[in-house]
Amino acid sequence: MANQMTKAQLVAAIADETNTDKKAASAMLDALTGIITKTVSEGGAVTLPGVGKIYCRERPERMVRNPSTGEQIKKEADKVVKVTVAKALKDSINA
Repeated sequence: MANQMTKAQLVAAIADETNTDKKAASAMLDALTGIITKTVSEGGAVTLPGVGKIYCRERPERMVRNPSTGEQIKKEADKVVKVTVAKALKDSINA
């Protein structure tokens, strides 16, 4: 993985782009994270224009295999968070 942005770097970038201080940018990022978490955990979806869509999907009960023993195990139904990347982001990366 080439350049991985840390939270501190992201907060600094947001503060720079929005002409605010780092404290306000950090509060905005925390608020966005909270809103996404609350919405997705309630079964909704959040679309970030130009980035993608974050949503929760239910997986049915299924049989899985333990890789070390080869034993078949029944895995209970669960939920998983999915992200569908926006076409605009895909196109900007492949351009």
